Amino acid sequence: MDPLSHRKIYTVGEITSEIKQSLDQFGIVWIQGEISNCKHHSSGHLYFSLKDAHAQMKAACFRNNNRYLKFRPEDGMEVLVRGRLSVYEPRGDYQVIVEYMEPVGVGSLQLAFEQLKDRLRKEGLFEEAHKKPLPLLPRKIGIVTSPTGAAIRDMLRILKRRNASLGVLIYPAKVQGTGAAEEITSGIRYLNSRDDIDVVIIGRGGGSIEDLWAFNEEVVARAVYGSELPLISAVGHEVDFTISDFVADLRAPTPSAAAEMVSGAREDLRISVRSLHGRLRQAIRSGIERRRLHLERLARNRAFAVAPNRIRDLQQRFDEASLRLVQSLKHFVSDTRHRERMASAGLNKVDLRRFIVHKKDAWIQCRHGLTAGIQSCMRRERARFELAVGKLDSLSPLAILKRGFSLCRDENGRIIKSAADVSRGDSVDVILSEGGLNCLVRETRKPR
Repeated sequence: MDPLSHRKIYTVGEITSEIKQSLDQFGIVWIQGEISNCKHHSSGHLYFSLKDAHAQMKAACFRNNNRYLKFRPEDGMEVLVRGRLSVYEPRGDYQVIVEYMEPVGVGSLQLAFEQLKDRLRKEGLFEEAHKKPLPLLPRKIGIVTSPTGAAIRDMLRILKRRNASLGVLIYPAKVQGTGAAEEITSGIRYLNSRDDIDVVIIGRGGGSIEDLWAFNEEVVARAVYGSELPLISAVGHEVDFTISDFVADLRAPTPSAAAEMVSGAREDLRISVRSLHGRLRQAIRSGIERRRLHLERLARNRAFAVAPNRIRDLQQRFDEASLRLVQSLKHFVSDTRHRERMASAGLNKVDLRRFIVHKKDAWIQCRHGLTAGIQSCMRRERARFELAVGKLDSLSPLAILKRGFSLCRDENGRIIKSAADVSRGDSVDVILSEGGLNCLVRETRKPR
């Protein structure tokens, strides 16, 4: 027998497919290396090689993943990629299909930033419902920042220029490096413990992501969220965003802009008041002028020439009406006095004592008649009641029992009306007029 007859022969495509299936078992892998031969294809796909001191491998980042990159990959850039191992079958090249990529170093901070941002958003720390409005005219503000930085000097200069009467309390804190997040958190809590602060500003000037990282710490974000006072986050330049910007009640693009936000209301109100004052004066002048012209037109009206004669007529009619009123009042008073005298004379003819005695006797007679009627009615009703009681008593079962009869019930309490209702050996209760008996049936007899 030929020993080669049992050998398995693969085609190139089959062995390549087998290798691809083996690579799929690796699942998701993280690979760090240097980019080389980077090509940005017009389709949006990205092709490059990853290499280190010992080896290299091909990589592909397709458009649906490539568009989410925060940076533009270039040759020589050290990166960390996440993807799946695969084989490009037409050429037999094995490669990694990249799903995510970040620069080594800066990329790890960016990843931490995105992860914390996503977690806090899900907890609701960014919701607009929790944002507090700034007071219209704050009396005193608290600033948590470095006392030696350029940011605080810019803010103080703007505050002095725009609103010199605004009080400022600076809480000195580190804004980068070890311990900065804790000092910023302590500053927020201290300013919230005071009762003379209306607004809190936290911030610093621009810098790299490492320089601004204290404002991306979770402890700072939760302190900002827990602030009872309205809080403005003013970190870096306009293009810089930190976690505290998303949690704060208001984000200022720069520290100087934050100073303008808290100090501008008074100046804006002053300008508005001046403008309104001028407009009001002009409106008053215009109104007076319109009314003066209207009055002049009225003065030239013919009605003013007729008015004096009309007034004299009305005065005369008023005098005549007043005279008639006086005469009517005198007649009314005279008539009332006459009626009073007539009523007094008629009242003197009446003997009130005899009238009272007569009414009293009549009342006594009525009371005696009413008493007698009530007593007679009660006697009739009592007789009817006694008659009804007698009839009811004669119909009572108890009266029947007193005449020597008895009442029998079986074990279930049913009244026994016939001997056929019980059997020999049954137990029956016999109710008498006084007491009762429990009997055992020894014999039943049919009715005669």
